Amino acid sequence: MPKLVVLSDGHAGRSYELTTEKVTIGRVEDNTFQIAEASISSHHCEVFLRGSDVVIKDLNSTNGTFINGDKISESVLKPGQTLRLGQVDLKLDTPAAPAAAPAATAAAAKKSVESGPSQGVRLGESESVPKSVALDKNPGFAKKSNKANLIFIGVGVILALAIIIFIVLSVLRFGEIGQ
Repeated sequence: MPKLVVLSDGHAGRSYELTTEKVTIGRVEDNTFQIAEASISSHHCEVFLRGSDVVIKDLNSTNGTFINGDKISESVLKPGQTLRLGQVDLKLDTPAAPAAAPAATAAAAKKSVESGPSQGVRLGESESVPKSVALDKNPGFAKKSNKANLIFIGVGVILALAIIIFIVLSVLRFGEIGQ
């Protein structure tokens, strides 16, 4: 069975074996795979198997879901690719793809440098993948705007002004009646 393995410091080594059922990943306890990290949304993404593919679906997370640095809403995660949720990096391990020996990893890294830009990280080359992403270097980490709150505040301000005007007019009218 394929499994997701956390790479980032503080959570490194944690993993979750993927089965045929849908897996939710998020910060709160009711997720199938909980990762208690502030940059991860309470219900960040879903992971499910579609045939032999591992599909990642973002659940409208605040800080986004990324595969190899590309923001996704739903996409297939392949072995060796890096899945980023907030500031946490994960990789997909599959039993069909055994880890390479250290010498083979070094040779593959040298070949990758000589052949030009990388097409992603291969399984076994994960030692060269950064274990965490700094907040100020992560362009995908941004606060989500909340239009519902802005509308609620706007309506509240209008109602407050209407009440104040009503009170002022009542006091002025009451003052005229008393004279």
